[in-house]
Amino acid sequence: MSFPIQLDRPIVVFDIESTGLSPRKDRIIELSAVRINIDGTEETKTWLLNPCVPIPKETSDIHGITDDIVKDCPTFLDRSKEIAEFFAGADLSGFNSDRFDIPCLEEEFARAGINLAVANRRRIDVQRIYHKMHPRDLSAAVREYLGREHEGAHGAEADTLATVAILKEQLKRHSELPRTVAEIDSWIAPTDHLNADRDGLFRWKDGEWTVNFGKKKGESLKRIMLDEPNFLKWMIKGDFPVDARMIATDALKGRLPPPPQLPTPPSA
Repeated sequence: MSFPIQLDRPIVVFDIESTGLSPRKDRIIELSAVRINIDGTEETKTWLLNPCVPIPKETSDIHGITDDIVKDCPTFLDRSKEIAEFFAGADLSGFNSDRFDIPCLEEEFARAGINLAVANRRRIDVQRIYHKMHPRDLSAAVREYLGREHEGAHGAEADTLATVAILKEQLKRHSELPRTVAEIDSWIAPTDHLNADRDGLFRWKDGEWTVNFGKKKGESLKRIMLDEPNFLKWMIKGDFPVDARMIATDALKGRLPPPPQLPTPPSA
């Protein structure tokens, strides 16, 4: 069966597993790609790569790739020319590729001295197609769960009443959902007891609170509090969640969050 899109040049559909979620800072561990040629033939390649930095445990827990697995693998730099040849002259596609996979690949090539030239390549982000074909807004939820159109959309009262009705229908339709607010909250956004704030911008590591984002990632909050208070002032003025800004405010006053209270393991 020929590819259902008319191609005037190859397209490479690819996916990346990495050490984290920052295309700029994190590194590729696994890259798998399918090159679909103009004649419809397909070539598949997968590279397992040593990122040359430790793989965080929380990341390994997701994709199953540990430091031991990749310690003897080639680096991206070792395979950069081979990977560049596979992607040569091709457009790009993936799932959420515009926000993550393409920027991540672009950064790795840049570190290897190769320009991916994304501006010259057309892109198909399959996730964007999915979201356009299946909108995930309140009106779509009204159609899905209540079987009607959302009259009065974007009016606060109509939106609120619709949300209540949807929540009731979700609990009725999905018997597997938890039945308490605390359990549903944890199911939607599982609590990480090592995080000081909900988004994990400050995280407990090696017995102290650390910054968990940007250029200061992994650095001691106590040291920053003492030596670089301007970083905390920048956070307070920035577009950060309120709970993270409150931690930064307290740190400026010399107060750190208490150590995390870890859940008690079940008795044997």
